[in-house]
Amino acid sequence: MDCIYLDNNATTRSAPEVVEAMLPHLTDSYGNPSSLHAFGQSAQHAIEQAREQVANLIHALPREIVFTSGGTESDNLAILGTLAAYPTKKHIVTTPVEHSAVINTAERLEKQGYRVTYVGVDQQGRLDLGAFAAALTDDTAIASVMHANNETGVIFPIDKVAQIAAQRGVPLHVDAVQSLGKIQIDVRAMPIALMSLSAHKIHGPKGVGALFMKRGVRLRSMTIGGHQERDIRPGTENVAGIVGFGAAAELARHETPETQRTIAALRDQLESGILERFDYAHINGDKTNRLNNTTNIGFEALEAEAILIALSEAGIAASSGAACSSGSLEPSHVLKAMQINERIAHGAVRFSLSRYSTQAEVDATLNQLPALLSRLAALSTVT
Repeated sequence: MDCIYLDNNATTRSAPEVVEAMLPHLTDSYGNPSSLHAFGQSAQHAIEQAREQVANLIHALPREIVFTSGGTESDNLAILGTLAAYPTKKHIVTTPVEHSAVINTAERLEKQGYRVTYVGVDQQGRLDLGAFAAALTDDTAIASVMHANNETGVIFPIDKVAQIAAQRGVPLHVDAVQSLGKIQIDVRAMPIALMSLSAHKIHGPKGVGALFMKRGVRLRSMTIGGHQERDIRPGTENVAGIVGFGAAAELARHETPETQRTIAALRDQLESGILERFDYAHINGDKTNRLNNTTNIGFEALEAEAILIALSEAGIAASSGAACSSGSLEPSHVLKAMQINERIAHGAVRFSLSRYSTQAEVDATLNQLPALLSRLAALSTVT
């Protein structure tokens, strides 16, 4: 096999059905959807069909879906657009384990005079619901809480979070980029105001996402331009990308529970195999309440960067929550917030599977890891 791809939380392989759906809009069907002629209106019809497909995946109304360039833009639009709609409110509630699109936005807003409350998590990465409820005030403009963590896969009880926020009259934004297509989402059953989605995490194309915006929610556009996307996100639409998102959403909607069970079984085999082979390996995060495809494993006293390079040289793609900065490897903000021991956090590697992952890939990874890690362990303090 050419490459063993275990980095699906970063991005997924585009499904063949998605590529097929996109191709006409990259070749002959190139009309501008804002044009009044038939050529343009054909493109507009394709967008509206995709809007319905994405809406169906989360049980929303099509008019509640606003297409964007991806999850990051959706997160920014949800937070900044809500603050613009409530200019007198200067308080934001979020968590310290959010995606950087939310964390970095919150940090910038703090510099602009906003007050941000970061509701903590425990060592398993579980949200403190009592602290979340206590953090909400009459001055809170928005609460932004992810559905599932991109590094550990830990799932937050977003239904309870939504109920708490609704009781206090605070709009809730949910980053569902990692949970979409992996967990059943029904926005009709929860008082969620806004939800960020992304295509390339569900075997769709990169560069396209969506913001679910519940009917009646107040939000101001952050971009000045034309009247596309109900004036919320102006600019000529990425028709091919949007069509691809719709096709990916349709595939995800019809995916059987058996597929997720198969992914979970492969993840569990990989995880248990690693734990059996290495007594210095530790699972980071809640082992039961997490995404079926994700495991975050800390290899104590090893460096994630070295592990990932060794894996890549062996044709295995994985990732880490850590980032290399100024020549030193720092533990991810997620693991820091969970208060994971630094010796474990520095060696944290995330393996994330998909519907295209195979038994052969898991077996090959487990067969190659001992030789790879033994070389690294010989250079470390692991005995």
